[in-house]
Amino acid sequence: MSTIGAITASGITPHAATRLPALDLKGLNPGGAGDKAATGTSDFAGVLSQLASPLIDKQNEAAALTKSVLLGQGAPLHQSVIAMQEASVAFSLMVEVRNKVVEGFQELMRMPV
Repeated sequence: MSTIGAITASGITPHAATRLPALDLKGLNPGGAGDKAATGTSDFAGVLSQLASPLIDKQNEAAALTKSVLLGQGAPLHQSVIAMQEASVAFSLMVEVRNKVVEGFQELMRMPV
């Protein structure tokens, strides 16, 4: 299932923005002090990998559909094209989010102490 929707044999699924992965922010310690295991928080890389996993799934799904079409295994061409576009849009979104995070970090570094 995609965040844009999909065309299936039973019809078109609705926009699924509510299916985006939710971040578990309880227990975060904004001060940065304290034991990670005691507070139950994950590191920043873990949060980013959790957010990137749907992107990887979309890319793998698009690659599998494309392979199925190229090998003549009966997958419809339009589903392959739609899956590739969804993966492309998801990747573009992830790049833009990364750019905003880097821009915010650079802005923080420019602030006088």
